[in-house]
Amino acid sequence: MYPDGESPGGIIAQTLREEILSGRRVGGERLVEESIAKAFGVSRVPVREALAQLQAEGFVTIVRYRGATVSTTLHKENKELLEVRHGLEVLAAQLAAKNRGGSVADELTAVVEQARAQSPTAETARPFHDLVAIAAGNDQLREMLAGVNRRVAWGLGHDPGASVHDHAALAAAILNGSPVQAGFLMDEHLRRDETDAPGEA
Repeated sequence: MYPDGESPGGIIAQTLREEILSGRRVGGERLVEESIAKAFGVSRVPVREALAQLQAEGFVTIVRYRGATVSTTLHKENKELLEVRHGLEVLAAQLAAKNRGGSVADELTAVVEQARAQSPTAETARPFHDLVAIAAGNDQLREMLAGVNRRVAWGLGHDPGASVHDHAALAAAILNGSPVQAGFLMDEHLRRDETDAPGEA
């Protein structure tokens, strides 16, 4: 019934998120559990799960005894989170370069080699930004980045071809132990991602 084994709550969250981003649901609009459950042919349980997920992402505000409404500060919060993510990612790249890739140097080397082989969709076992966070060797930074990225992943653009090139250049700077270059390259890479973020102009 649900694609790729996705839960009813996940489907509802995805649908509501798209409706909010497209402007079909506006800031301050009430999200009535009963109406949403009826529209999707489900009980209120998956609706509550969906609303809780959207609240965690900043799309929805839930007030006890009053229910859920579409966030009136979504774009402001998204902009602020992207700024926080940007600073943390640049710091992670700089620390990773000081460590010359640390425990994931071999995986970062593979990123460079795949790009040289001109594989436009080359991927490692772990997402590239996770590798950089691990290479930074700072568990607190890694945890903070994971939390921010969960909230803004929906709002980032993605160009696979450009990403492979950017990631290879970044990995090379990290492996060469060049913190300044790594920070600069991460900054440029993130600016491209953020350009296409919904609600950003």
